Amino acid sequence: MRFGVTGHRMLPPGIADRAMDHWRRVLPTGPGLRGVSSLADGADQLFAAHVLAAGGTLEAVLPSADYGGSLTADGSRARFEDLVRAAVSVITMPFAEPCEQGFLAAGHALVDRCDHLFAVWDGLPARGLGGTADVVAYARAQGRPVTVLWVDGVLRD
Repeated sequence: MRFGVTGHRMLPPGIADRAMDHWRRVLPTGPGLRGVSSLADGADQLFAAHVLAAGGTLEAVLPSADYGGSLTADGSRARFEDLVRAAVSVITMPFAEPCEQGFLAAGHALVDRCDHLFAVWDGLPARGLGGTADVVAYARAQGRPVTVLWVDGVLRD
């Protein structure tokens, strides 16, 4: 079984801990754990790091060829590069630079490659095409189980 992730890039305090606690409780460890992530900062990198630390295998689905260059949060590009090197496969959408169409295409490709989706999501509409809400909507339309990991009342910036 493959598990995918979608989620916000900026996580308010407590949200990352909630997601990590959940993954530790419900996911297998060892080579039976297969994770799919787009490796953005925030939820994507957190999940990818968990998969690898638990001894699982990671598949990366990137929205564009130069996606790493768009990651500007503290340390996120270095983490991205480490995670890309650790991935057993890397699938890149046919876009030269990051764009909303690439984000949406990567979200769809990620859902198509997983059996269950974790969404570190506040439940609000996407702030741009291909955002977390769009990926969740696509997963639900495809009949994929979705587990939303959030804390009621917590707002993101």
